[in-house]
Amino acid sequence: MSRLSYRQYQRRTLLAITLYTAFMLVVWPSVHTIGSLPLKILLALAPLLPMFYVLAQLARLIRDSDELEQRTHLIGLGVATGVTAALSLLGGFLSIAQVLPLDGSVLIWVFPLMMACYGVTRWYVARTYGHDTACAEEGGFAPAGRLLLLALITGVAAVYGWRHDWDSFRIGLLCGMAGASALLGLLLGFVRWRSREQSGE
Repeated sequence: MSRLSYRQYQRRTLLAITLYTAFMLVVWPSVHTIGSLPLKILLALAPLLPMFYVLAQLARLIRDSDELEQRTHLIGLGVATGVTAALSLLGGFLSIAQVLPLDGSVLIWVFPLMMACYGVTRWYVARTYGHDTACAEEGGFAPAGRLLLLALITGVAAVYGWRHDWDSFRIGLLCGMAGASALLGLLLGFVRWRSREQSGE
């Protein structure tokens, strides 16, 4: 099996996330109205396929990385696991105490939260080692570009939800994610631009 390049990983991940988002916007809203139980189960579980594909590509990328890259990946995954576990416990206790009204739909945000924590942590750890996670020599997206792309995808989802009368909590959550991703992406882009200016590249 050939080594998975960072550029291939990013292309495949972007395609899978785009398919996932399109499915969630176009097909998912009709899941509640389907009467056939087997079809309902099939459609309810279909979004898992692109996400499992993303996880498989991530595992392959880590496997094919050198020791330093593997270290940054594993630190990122460790921090992401800890943050997600802590926030899950926090939300669970607040929900049980009836301080924060949460239902099962909040679980759909666990995976994106974990991946966001992993990406930011890995980027930070790689920078401390002097390693460029953007993999410019392979033509990969810089972290700022990935965050801006995430902002665009969640922004489109928010607009779609607003036009289709989704509840205000979901629209607000998507708008918040889009805004935070855009702000962080612009900040990372500015930091990267400033460091290049100072180094005279």
